[in-house]
Amino acid sequence: MPAAKRAALCLVLALAVTAGVSAHRRDEYLQAARLTVEPARVAFELDMTPGISVAETIIAAIDRDRDDRFSAGEQRAYVDEVTSALRMNLDGQRLPFEVTASSFADPGALRRGEGTIRLEASGALPRLAAGGHRLVFLNGYRRDVSVYLANALVPMSQRVVIAGQARDADQRELTVDYDLRADAADVPPFWMLGLVAGFAIVAVFVLRPSRAMPLRSAGTPYTDRCS
Repeated sequence: MPAAKRAALCLVLALAVTAGVSAHRRDEYLQAARLTVEPARVAFELDMTPGISVAETIIAAIDRDRDDRFSAGEQRAYVDEVTSALRMNLDGQRLPFEVTASSFADPGALRRGEGTIRLEASGALPRLAAGGHRLVFLNGYRRDVSVYLANALVPMSQRVVIAGQARDADQRELTVDYDLRADAADVPPFWMLGLVAGFAIVAVFVLRPSRAMPLRSAGTPYTDRCS
């Protein structure tokens, strides 16, 4: 897919998520996940935006010393709490991941319904065979007050082709079926195949054993059998 078209599609998805954030209800904790599938890894971003009515509940879960500030330690503890409720599975096997970045809006922005907490995480994939694979992302955090969105973005690598996406009723679970194309490094180039074929021809027609004429001993006259 051309870079311009890919960028436009990503922009549309980002605007759709933004529109959902601005329109979500006051009593909901909106959690929007965006997944990126690549040949060697899976990454996701999770944006969490509390509505005005639930903001104090979320702030209290983060600000444990009640000083109306989110310290570095409190942020790390909340990230651990959230990620403990997230799961990724690849082809039926659990896929470990680690958080690579996080950001927290200040408590005042959360109270106004304008602030977002963002987590970014990534999981390395084992070496996969070419063909179809299935990735499942599950978000089980704060089901009591949350609504969920989940989408897989257009892959940057042309080796990955999203075949389909399926979600459960509340979008807590996203299933992504995708095809992984063979790596060009694993496919012998045409010139190498031609070289191998050339050596095979030489071996068959040039280097095969030939019938040699018997050697005559010294002093033995040569007799023409046809005479």
